[in-house]
Amino acid sequence: MSRIKEFNLPDLGEGLTEGEILAWLVKVGDTIELNQPIVEVETAKAAVEIPAKWAGQVQAIFHPEGTTVEVGTPIIAIDTDPGAGPIDSSTTDLPTPSAASLAAVEVAPAEGAVEPGLIGGPAPGGRTAVLVGYGPRTTAAKRRPRKGDAPAQATAAPVLPAPVQATPAPVVPVPAAPTVNGNGRTAGPVLAKPPVRKLAKDLGVDLGTLTGSGPLGSITREDVQRAAAAPAAEPLAVAGPATAAASFGADREQRIPVKGVRKLTAENMSRSAFTAPHVTEFLTVDVTRAMKALDRLRERREWREVRVSPLLLVAKAVLLAVKRHPMVNSTWAGDEIVVKEYVNLGIAAATERGLIVPNIKDAGRLTLRELADAMTNLVQTAKTGKTSPADMSGGTLTITNVGVFGVDTGTPILPPGESAILAFGAVREMPWVHKGKVKPRLVTTLGLSFDHRIIDGELGSKFLRDIGDFLADPEAALLAWT
Repeated sequence: MSRIKEFNLPDLGEGLTEGEILAWLVKVGDTIELNQPIVEVETAKAAVEIPAKWAGQVQAIFHPEGTTVEVGTPIIAIDTDPGAGPIDSSTTDLPTPSAASLAAVEVAPAEGAVEPGLIGGPAPGGRTAVLVGYGPRTTAAKRRPRKGDAPAQATAAPVLPAPVQATPAPVVPVPAAPTVNGNGRTAGPVLAKPPVRKLAKDLGVDLGTLTGSGPLGSITREDVQRAAAAPAAEPLAVAGPATAAASFGADREQRIPVKGVRKLTAENMSRSAFTAPHVTEFLTVDVTRAMKALDRLRERREWREVRVSPLLLVAKAVLLAVKRHPMVNSTWAGDEIVVKEYVNLGIAAATERGLIVPNIKDAGRLTLRELADAMTNLVQTAKTGKTSPADMSGGTLTITNVGVFGVDTGTPILPPGESAILAFGAVREMPWVHKGKVKPRLVTTLGLSFDHRIIDGELGSKFLRDIGDFLADPEAALLAWT
């Protein structure tokens, strides 16, 4: 049995097929223990640390940080018996290059040479750079024909006679030190190796504007780095009013890869927006009494160490309103509507990785104190990026607190599979008619979006009204509804 075990990327959640390697927590040669975290992987739902399946010594890491890997793909090799001595072919599954393949290694000619250190190219000391376990190249590297070159013939070209070989073609002299910084070419492609082209793309340098200092006028890394570090040229003076001309180009654009949480959010929102017929209703509520109730709650001895916010009362109002209108907590399943007797209450959280919606399982069974603790843990875990995929699946009803950003309300889009989502706006002091007089009161606006296939206008209005009634006078509502 092989002592070298390859650890595959495991299935990290419902329907997830890939993950991005954020950070390796070990390196080749490290001795690791069973269940020791070895790598942090970001999926479309969360960033998670994956523990080691075996104890032993790290022999190889197959994918660098930043690589997206499919589920089931090997990511690391572990020697499960490092004390047994050197590894030979009988104790490892990694192929060993034969002597014949090593003897067949040829040095590529200068014209088709690969940049030192790249796979298949010369490495320091005369070696050939290869992938671990795959042996060196057995054929010389060849340059792909450039655009404009004559196409290769299907038959072998005849050998030129000696007199023709002895007559060299005229050589066009190339200035050793060009003085003009520009392409300076009348025709032909830009000469630059693939790594140099990639470097120029990353730094936003246009190769067509450079004059190469390499062989045959090719552009080198130093040319690209020098151009990237050089300050922008001063604009030419123009007669007339001093106006700045608009400038548009790749140097003023930023490209952000769509992946992970952002990619999943975009897919879910697009699917929800075009499948569920959304309706949104709004209600403005005087929450002065609710804010006073929170102040009294904070003063109680058993609540002094508890995080208490207006969102806690909104969550409690939603849970109580669901008991009065259970159809709101349901899912459209095509030929039937699934009404759920449990509430997995989702709380939308903005994180550095994007918007996520973890949920509190069976929140309707929790006391007010248990609900407060659960919400605190949920927010703290989300901010650290450690929310697990399980905590973000199975939600039945969601609250999004846009008020923390100073926004009054909004028209939220339903998470897939849910029939209602409540937007809680900012609490502001505003002039309000109270007991026949205009007084400054604390006011907020609620926005409820719902799936009109399940919830009609009457049901949605009653549900939103009950939430508003609770927030207007939570103590009276608790006495009347419980």
